[in-house]
Amino acid sequence: MKKTLTLFIVFFYHITILPQQISRIEPSNWWVGMKYNTITLLIYGNNISDLEPSIKYGNVELIKTERVENKNYLLVTIKIKPEAKSGNVEINFSKNDKIVLSKRFPLLEREEGSADRSSFTQKDAILLIVPDRFSNGDPNNDVIPGMKEHAVDRTDDYKRHGGDIQGIIDHLDYIQSLGYTQIWNTPLTENDQPQYSYHGYAATDFYKIDPRFGTNEQFKLLVKEAKKRGMGVIWDVVLNHCGDEYYFVKDLPSQDWINCPATKTQCNFLKTTITDPYATAIDKKEYTDGWFDIHMPDLNQRNPLMAKYLIENTIWWIEYSGVSGIREDTYSYADKDFLAEWAKTVIDEYPNLNIVGEEMTRNIYLTSYWQKDKINLDGYKSYLPTLMDFALNDNVVSSLTRKDDWFSTWRDVYQSVAQDYLFPHPENQLIFPDNHDLDRFYSRLHKNFDDWKLGIALYMTMRGIPEFLYGTEVLMTNEKPGDDGQRRGDFYGGWTNSAKNAVTGIGLTAEEKEAQKFFSRLLNWRKTSEAIHNGKFIHYAPGKNDVYVYFRYDEKQKVMVLLNKNSKNVTLDMNRYSEMIPNTFRARDIISDKEIFVKDTLEVPAKTAMILEIK
Repeated sequence: MKKTLTLFIVFFYHITILPQQISRIEPSNWWVGMKYNTITLLIYGNNISDLEPSIKYGNVELIKTERVENKNYLLVTIKIKPEAKSGNVEINFSKNDKIVLSKRFPLLEREEGSADRSSFTQKDAILLIVPDRFSNGDPNNDVIPGMKEHAVDRTDDYKRHGGDIQGIIDHLDYIQSLGYTQIWNTPLTENDQPQYSYHGYAATDFYKIDPRFGTNEQFKLLVKEAKKRGMGVIWDVVLNHCGDEYYFVKDLPSQDWINCPATKTQCNFLKTTITDPYATAIDKKEYTDGWFDIHMPDLNQRNPLMAKYLIENTIWWIEYSGVSGIREDTYSYADKDFLAEWAKTVIDEYPNLNIVGEEMTRNIYLTSYWQKDKINLDGYKSYLPTLMDFALNDNVVSSLTRKDDWFSTWRDVYQSVAQDYLFPHPENQLIFPDNHDLDRFYSRLHKNFDDWKLGIALYMTMRGIPEFLYGTEVLMTNEKPGDDGQRRGDFYGGWTNSAKNAVTGIGLTAEEKEAQKFFSRLLNWRKTSEAIHNGKFIHYAPGKNDVYVYFRYDEKQKVMVLLNKNSKNVTLDMNRYSEMIPNTFRARDIISDKEIFVKDTLEVPAKTAMILEIK
């Protein structure tokens, strides 16, 4: 009889108590004094849809409660009025007019100046880090019990290697010494996927730092420590997809929460369907609604509840962590009307914030379609300030590796930049020699050090906002072209048993040390140059002498850049440049740190870059 009674009590507990459990409220808090003050809480728990929420808190109003197909969800919209004070809002959940659950929803004070935070501009230089491959600062978080991919194996380019947030914090002084002013980390949110979880682009919790990288608080500390050194941190956002192990994919709120839930139709990757006047509806749908990968469900931003969830998540991370900007992944794959709403809402909240979108195409017209203030033929209005300049990236490599051309091997770069008329704000383009999705710059240049120096000098002085992948300064390579794992190789010195150490110089070759010195010298000079930060750009068509000449200038400063790819010294007639400079002038060459006097002609050494600050 006692055993029977025990079984009855256990059974009674499961049918009466467990159905009333709430495991998630997202976002977990908000702030008073925000423009974005009408919040939709995604509440998840076991069979909770029959509960009726209510709140009683000064100047906070419950607007509506929405229920979806799945009884494990409630969507509760609250409005936080401008007069509301910080504190804990108690949300009561009733059934049959009886309160069965209560949850606290904290309202916090904003940090002073949060809305007016500064962001990245042309004045900045950005270091791109793949956290798992940068530095293992805390071996204790290498393996987290219960996570699906728990092994660390540095011999496998596609396994986790153990890099983490602490490793980045440990290297902040080195990063600062190179001359960087911003850090962009690839996504740090939880990726509890069984394979390839190291790269971060298949999130399983948009509100949580992956514990193998650290904690939410530790990320906030990284931002704080970077600020102490005059550097900002850029947050990598993914709006298009998540990982298939996400709780709201495994237990869908509704069938329209993601696209193609039954068929898992793969994306056709035809970016041209966005602007193609002849594109069919099915081709457009297969682009925006198709899955980026079989394990990356495509989020349906046309569902207003999903749209709200993603917008709130972006704002939450900005406000919580204090980041200085946003990089948005796979930009054009998401619904374009949502993208406009998302960007506008974020910038309305943070008017100075910069957002760079990844539109990974070499088609300049396609890239320019997405920039703020662009007048598009279809009437689409975008609010995205900055785009990634993949066209320039390809054309720099093409120009540096081209052996001969009837006009000039610099022609590809010259003609690429000449198409800036397509952009409302051409200066707001992110320029980069390599990133985590491209082969290493030194590898693409066939390990030609002279060409590498020419390319780095260009990226340090070209219009736009420069970004460099970790290790570019010490000539890191990938021996297998197109291999993502090798592109994202371990940073020299990020592990205790590293044969090479970029910070101490141990194990570096003479050429790698020279590259690091060259890189750091130019990057630190760049921090001081107003003409590079805010100046105009004008370039001269390169001729058969294979010297590309351009100027950066404002009312106070003029910088002349000369890139000689020729294998011989070239003497330039200064009469050609009279529009920008007199025949006779004095200057300092930033690279050689020498004062020079120019009269009528200027000799540019073979395979050499010159950056002249005109006196």
